[in-house]
Amino acid sequence: MIELIATATFGLESVVAGEVRELGYEDVNVENARVTFTADKEAVCRANLWLRAADRVLLKMGEFKAVTFEELFQQTKDLPWEDWIPEDAAFPVQGKSIKSGLYSVPDCQAIVKKAVVEKLKRKYRRNWFEETGPRYTIEVALLKDVVTLTIDTSGAGLHKRGYRRLGSQAPLKETLAAAMVLLSRWRPGQTLIDPLCGSGTIPIEAALIGLNIAPGLNREFDAERWPAIPKELWDRARQEAGELACPGRPVHILGSDIDGKVLSLARYHARQARVGEKVFFQTLPLADLRTKHQYGCIICNPPYGERLGEVRQAESLYVEMGNTFKGMETWSFYILTSHPDFERFFGKRATKKRKLYNGRIQCNYFQYYGPRPPRQLKNVPVELRPHT
Repeated sequence: MIELIATATFGLESVVAGEVRELGYEDVNVENARVTFTADKEAVCRANLWLRAADRVLLKMGEFKAVTFEELFQQTKDLPWEDWIPEDAAFPVQGKSIKSGLYSVPDCQAIVKKAVVEKLKRKYRRNWFEETGPRYTIEVALLKDVVTLTIDTSGAGLHKRGYRRLGSQAPLKETLAAAMVLLSRWRPGQTLIDPLCGSGTIPIEAALIGLNIAPGLNREFDAERWPAIPKELWDRARQEAGELACPGRPVHILGSDIDGKVLSLARYHARQARVGEKVFFQTLPLADLRTKHQYGCIICNPPYGERLGEVRQAESLYVEMGNTFKGMETWSFYILTSHPDFERFFGKRATKKRKLYNGRIQCNYFQYYGPRPPRQLKNVPVELRPHT
């Protein structure tokens, strides 16, 4: 058995922990910005493929207290690096230190690197490593003199699903968009609308969730090249993900925006994510949003007004949102913004607020619960009608 750490943005730890448990792993420990769990090697493959809200999956090599560089060196060298790192591996070392006596991150990185090299010298009986093979990014993290040493199994962050190949202004990370959907009460069969969808991240992530498509299915991970994790485990995990996907399931997801150009980008991203036929995008001003469906969810990430001169524009938009959504009393609304007075401009207090971070911006996820739809609610197609 091994220990894995699924790192998470502050505020999303419980979401990631829930995902880990859904994968069948029960020995779960939730801390700030990380979820630690015990599992087998196949969990490296399954966690990377399936976790929607996590940032990375790290292999935990060890944890100990160190207040001197000598303690850091010796205890690092005692860990079983040779069980994982092959002779030709590239093993860069990254680091961070918070409230620790060993505050010099470059020095800590250099000492950990030296300790790992010394351990590998014994194993491979050589003095020099060319580091031309698979990548094993080591991280030394110090928090109040407690050292945690890990190896990154993911490579590129898990938000990089592989479908968003073209950029857009201030994009919402895929992991946060997925978390917003997971935190909502939306279920496949119910209509979901993002009326300020921009390049389409929320609708696309909702489609992946609704169709039970593993978010990492179309990308590669560093650990796929590790000899210690047999290729058969990756093949089996990918086969499982393919069998569990429900591409034929009906989902009713719409994204709209006033900017037709950005919607072209959204359609491109949806095609790259292989959900192009499942998400409908429409050029539509917010004030023209109408629907004949009695139940549904609106999930959106409106502008925050963070830049100078944009605050009033954002506040006017919140007022417009409140007025537009008044005619949708049986719908639920989930809105992410950093504006502290959003509820006042929207015109209604949220049922629940949750602190989340969009990058380094502290936000609130304002949740307005509508009545639950009846269980016998039939699947109906999405339809938005322009205001006439």
